[in-house]
Parts: sequence; C-alpha cells; structure tokens
Amino acid sequence: MKAFFHRIHLWLAVPFGLIIAVTCFTGALLVFEEEITHSVRRDLYTVEAAGEPLPVGELADRVAATLADGVSVTGVTACADPDRAWEVNLSRPRHAAVLVDPYTGEVKGRVERLPFFATVFRLHRWLFDSMGSGSGMSVGRLLVGISTLMFVVVLVSGIIIWAPRTVKALRNSLKIAVRRGWRSFWYGLHAAGGMYAMVFLLALALTGLTWSFTWYRTGFYKVFGVEVVGQGQGGGAGTGQGHGQGAGQGYGHGRGAAAVADAATVTRAGWQQAFDTLKQAAPDWNRITVSEGKATVSRDRLGNRRAVDSYAFDPASGLLTGVTPYHESSDASRLGGWIYSIHVGSWGGTVTRVLTCLAALLGASLPLTGYYLWIRRLVVRRRNRKLVSAR
Repeated sequence: MKAFFHRIHLWLAVPFGLIIAVTCFTGALLVFEEEITHSVRRDLYTVEAAGEPLPVGELADRVAATLADGVSVTGVTACADPDRAWEVNLSRPRHAAVLVDPYTGEVKGRVERLPFFATVFRLHRWLFDSMGSGSGMSVGRLLVGISTLMFVVVLVSGIIIWAPRTVKALRNSLKIAVRRGWRSFWYGLHAAGGMYAMVFLLALALTGLTWSFTWYRTGFYKVFGVEVVGQGQGGGAGTGQGHGQGAGQGYGHGRGAAAVADAATVTRAGWQQAFDTLKQAAPDWNRITVSEGKATVSRDRLGNRRAVDSYAFDPASGLLTGVTPYHESSDASRLGGWIYSIHVGSWGGTVTRVLTCLAALLGASLPLTGYYLWIRRLVVRRRNRKLVSAR
C-alpha cells in the first residue's frame, strides 16, 4: 500500500513541485504585508495626534473637494489608534481610498499596495497572469488551482508514507538531524518538517482552492451547509486582491468636484452623530466605517478577521434605525470570513500568523528537498547499475 502512495506522491510532486514552492513562498511573504507596508510608508499611515479628530462629514467634504469629475466619497473608515490615518473610500475605481489626517484634514495619499507586494500577489494567485473574467479562467490561475489541488493529494499521500509503526519509530521520524550529513538533514526537513507543518498546509490549501474553482467553492460551502448565492468566478471570501490597486486614480482637482461636494454635504450631516453613537455602543471598537445610511463596526478580537456588526441610520439625523450583529449575519458571509482568516493565519492573532508564515516556508521547501532526494536516488541507482555492469 505504501508503495502505491509513494508512486502517487512522486508522480504528482515532480511536475507540480515548482509551482507549489512558488505559491507557498509568496504566500509566506504576504502574511505580514500590512505591517511591512505601514512601516515602510509611515509618511502615509502615521499621523501626529492633536486633540479631537475633525467631524467625519467634514473629512469627507474636504476629500470630495479634491476629486475629479465622476468620483465621489462613499464612506469614511476611522481607526481607534490615535496615531493612524483614516481612510476615505471613493466610488471608483474598485476598492479605491485615500488616507487622510483626521486632525488636520490633509489628504496624505492613496491606499495602494507596495509594488513589491503587488508583484508577489500576482505571482501567488495567477503566476503573473490575470484573474480572468466572466466564465473564463486565465492559464496562470488554472495552473495555481490545479497545483494546489495536487498539493493536497501529495500531502495526504505523504502522511501515509511517513506513518511509523512503532512509538520509537515515531520519535525518530520527528527528528531533523543536523550532524549526520546533508542527505540526512534534507530528508529530515522533508519528512519531519512536512509533518510539523501538515495541519497548517492542508488548511491553507483547502481554503485557497475556494478562490480557484467555482465547483470547489460551491462544494466547500455545502459541506458546511451554506449555499453560495450571487458570487462570481472570483467568489469566495475574497483576499483583498483589489486592495489599493488603482486606488485614487480619480484623485485630483476637477472642475465639477466642488459642486458635487456641496450637494453631498447635506446628506453627510448625520455621519458624525452615527459615528459618536457607535463609539459609545462599542467601546472596544477597532475600526468604524460610516457611509450613506450604513455603518460597520469591527473589533480587535481573535477569530473571524472580517467579523463586523452592521448598522443602519438616518443620514440626516444620525439616529440608528437598525442593527445586524455579526452572529446574525448570513452564513455565507461568516463562512467566507473564516475562510479568509484561516488562509492568511489571522484567526489566532500574531501567534497563528507567525506559525502560518513558518508553515508556508516549510511548504515551499518540501518540493525542493523532494527534488534533491529524488535526483540523488536516481544518481545512486545509475552508479550502482554501472558497478554491476562492470562486474
């Protein structure tokens, strides 16, 4: 039985190993993208706290006065951290937003991925190809999806091959020898290292597939008793792939921008009242987003990173008219949030993110160490055949 699974393990790992290694390595790089971006671009994301922030509606109006024709403010996202810039969301392009100093109203710049992480993300998701549109699927996305699916089979077959028969063998199989030569080290890293990262790697692969194949996503949701409704091919929980890409392209002075801002000022009269009410109702808030008659509150808590409480309010008066707590949100929304949180490792805070990063790095090493062991075995076999022939 083990011989059969060993063949499966080898036949799938050899052709798909390089793509698996690239996907795992780039995934590890993306785990701490937010922290690295904020550190590198402190000029954009960091502000000097000075008293109370300006009213939410006023911040929106100030940004609206700088926008080009056809672009409008759709909401303001406030951060509980007093030293962090706030985001003003724009109507287009998709996911567009600008960063604003909440104390002075200064527009600091647009929200966008660092070029390095934008490149890493394209490599991680589509091998530098595109996502594809409509019913079509790009070649890069298809290759990543197939490789990830094969990775699941490789991992499961690896468990069967590795499974020891005795307790003593189990102890030895979980050791990575560092003083017995390179072959022993690479073998230990491949076998034992793979077992240490197995749970995380399976979780990453199984959740990642929801962004690759519609049929898989539908089946995955059905396993948890959830129907997928109205999701396009990109579907799933989303990965923030549009984060900052093209954000603020409409940013700049336009001839009709002032008129648009004046017309919208009346409708933002209640934004500050709603914002103040939500801060009092949720003292442990982390981010509050206020838009036209709608608001969301997220808390800095473990679990679903996308868990938010949703509110409705009267845009003129700011009085709350409805609330949908996170636990009452749709099953699809909650499951999608969990898929995303598990895939990026954020469900358990910094600890699980570090473990996810390490597991992804180990996952990237598995095909490389596997290639080394496989090629070395071929070389040894050829050498032995020559010795036998010489005799």
